[in-house]
Amino acid sequence: MPNEVDKAKKKKTRRRGNTLENWEVGIVKAMIERGGPATNDQDILAYFTRPTRSINHRLISEIRTGVKHKVIKPVSDDDLDAFISTWPDIDHQTGLSIRGDELLIKAREAMIAAVQTFNSAGLTFRAELFIVTAVIAWTYLLHAWFRREGIDYRYPGQKTKEGADKFWEAGHCLRHDKCPVKGGAAKNLQFLIEIRHEIEHRSTNRIDDALGAKLQACALNFNELLKNEFGVQYGLEKRLPLALQFVSFGAEQKTVLKHASSLPKHIEAAIDAFEHGLNDEQLKDPAYRMTYGFIPMASKKPGAADTAVQVISPGSDIAGEIEKIIFKEVNRERYPPGKVVEKVQAADFPEFRVHDHTQLWKKLNAKTIGKGYGCIGDYGNWVWFDRWVDRVMEHCEIEGDRYR
Repeated sequence: MPNEVDKAKKKKTRRRGNTLENWEVGIVKAMIERGGPATNDQDILAYFTRPTRSINHRLISEIRTGVKHKVIKPVSDDDLDAFISTWPDIDHQTGLSIRGDELLIKAREAMIAAVQTFNSAGLTFRAELFIVTAVIAWTYLLHAWFRREGIDYRYPGQKTKEGADKFWEAGHCLRHDKCPVKGGAAKNLQFLIEIRHEIEHRSTNRIDDALGAKLQACALNFNELLKNEFGVQYGLEKRLPLALQFVSFGAEQKTVLKHASSLPKHIEAAIDAFEHGLNDEQLKDPAYRMTYGFIPMASKKPGAADTAVQVISPGSDIAGEIEKIIFKEVNRERYPPGKVVEKVQAADFPEFRVHDHTQLWKKLNAKTIGKGYGCIGDYGNWVWFDRWVDRVMEHCEIEGDRYR
């Protein structure tokens, strides 16, 4: 015999979204009125139970006896016939109900479209297309989750111009106390929403390479929540296999990527403003941004030789060697102020002095951590990266003959 604590726990974990919608109640009432060989509670229940929603037969009994839903009228005979003739109306790839699970189907399709668009050859502004479509996918997914949990995700009293209910946007969903997106995944989505605002209101140059780690994390976070909350059978990995590419990253390719990855000023400012409020742990969270290091490998094992992606165990000899390569690549040159001035003078700007350098970095507030121009060195003194040297060169070019 369960005690009161067990009952309370059971009541707390029961999903309020496991109930019938008004249009379904109308169908049930019409089935009861029509009668026939399949009108007992259990038979009627079979039409409304699906993997994403478990309905208790008690609900059918409450409709039959008039305990609940008295004001809802039965649908017409034509509507009942249409429902029965098209049942089960399901998406054959997932088994989801096209009408009952519409939000979940739309969420999956939107994210599939976002990833396929980004991976499409020949497109120039892929990141913008991914971000806008991915935010739509997240909005549908969160609406599906709120709906299942019985949480009203409408703005009370607000309607669209056409008189339809006005639902929460993705940012509002994230701010809800019970929102299932937490930690780095929430920060990642908040970041992309901020970038989407910039995309909507101002033109952008190419930002694909600069935001790739954030977009990768966004797709993985979406798939993880989708599977955890609705079932592993709805995961997108089978629909989106490994993408092949016509590039190997040598020195020449790295140079091209470096020049192609410069961000529009308003996008860079939006990134700096958002990441300025994040600590190191949040910035390194793979749910916020996911990066990979690719190293060509020749396998001694025949079976592994045909595997395009191999997962290396942390702490293994191979992982140690890869780590050495990656850190050697990531560790950037660091220049004290005098060295920056020397490099600029050697680049045909002999009149550029230390005083000019000091004035410039103060004017641009270049020592702000989020800007990525430099950092505090090993001995507590500020040092500059190549990115800052390039920025100084750009300034000197703009000034014409002033420093020549």
